Amino acid sequence: MRIVTLILTLSLLLSACAGSPQASQTPSVLATTTFLADIARNVAGDRRSVDTLLPFGTDPHSYEPIPADAVKISKSTVLITNGLDYEQFLGPLLENAAGKRLVITASGGLQARQMAEGGETVTDPHMWLDPNRVIKYVENIRDGLSKADPDGAATYKSNADAYIAKLQELDGWIKGKVAQIPSDRRLLVTNHESLGYFSERYGFTVIGEILQSVSSVASPSAQQIAALIDQINATGAPAVFLDASDSPNLAKQIAEETNVKVVTDLHLESLTDGPPAGTYIDMMKYDVTQIVSALH
Repeated sequence: MRIVTLILTLSLLLSACAGSPQASQTPSVLATTTFLADIARNVAGDRRSVDTLLPFGTDPHSYEPIPADAVKISKSTVLITNGLDYEQFLGPLLENAAGKRLVITASGGLQARQMAEGGETVTDPHMWLDPNRVIKYVENIRDGLSKADPDGAATYKSNADAYIAKLQELDGWIKGKVAQIPSDRRLLVTNHESLGYFSERYGFTVIGEILQSVSSVASPSAQQIAALIDQINATGAPAVFLDASDSPNLAKQIAEETNVKVVTDLHLESLTDGPPAGTYIDMMKYDVTQIVSALH
C-alpha cells in the first residue's frame, strides 16, 4: 500500500524524533480533526497548546495521510481521536509512529447508533453533531489531560465546566431555532449518513441519503438514487443538505427530478479557517441556521 510504504520510509526519522529528551518533558497534545482540536483547546486553556492533524476543510472519510502526519504523531504525547472508526486513515500512522502517547477517545462511553450497510452492521461516528453528546467528549478530554498532566487537573476541570455550560446553552439555542420549523417540514436528506444523532436530539426525520453509508466515499447505484427520488417526492422533503467538501453533482441531478433546494455549504466534518465556522459552537450555529432557513 502506497501510504504505508511512504510512512515506513520515515521510521528512522521518527525514532530519532521520539528519542529526543525534550519531546517527552511536557504533554504535546494533538487532535485528529479541527473540531476536536477546538473542543480540546477549550479544556486545555492557556496551559497546553493543541495541534491539529487534519487541515481545515478536510473530509476525514477520504483523507490520505502524508509524511508530515507521521512526524506530528511521533512528537505527540497525547492524541485525541473521535473513535467509532471515524479516523480509518489513522491505523497505519499509529503502527509506524515511534514513541508512546496517551490516546483519548472523545466518544468513549457513549452509546453509538448501529446501521446495516452492504450486508454488514456499521457504527455511525458523527456524535459531535449533537452538542449534548459533546459534553461527554469534554469530560473524556478533561480526564485524559488530567492523567497526562496531573498538576493541571484543577485547571482542566474549571475550563471543562465553563465549556460544558456553553454547550448546554448551545443545545437550548438549537431547540429554539428548530421550533421555528413546522413539524411536517422537519425532514432531512443528506449526502451520507451524517445527521442521525442531530436528528434524534432535535426531532427531525432523515428521509434518506444520496450515499447510503456513514462514509462520504461510497458509490450509490442507479436504483438507490431512483428510490431516493421517489422518497423525496412522496414525503415532500424540501431540501438536500451537503457538506462543503461533498460533490454536488448527484444532488443537482436529484433536484432536477424533485424540485428541491440543494444546500451545499454545511460544515459537518471540519471547521473553517475563520468565519463562518471557526469554532465548534460557531459551526453548529451556522449549520442550524442554514437548515432552518431551507426548511422554514
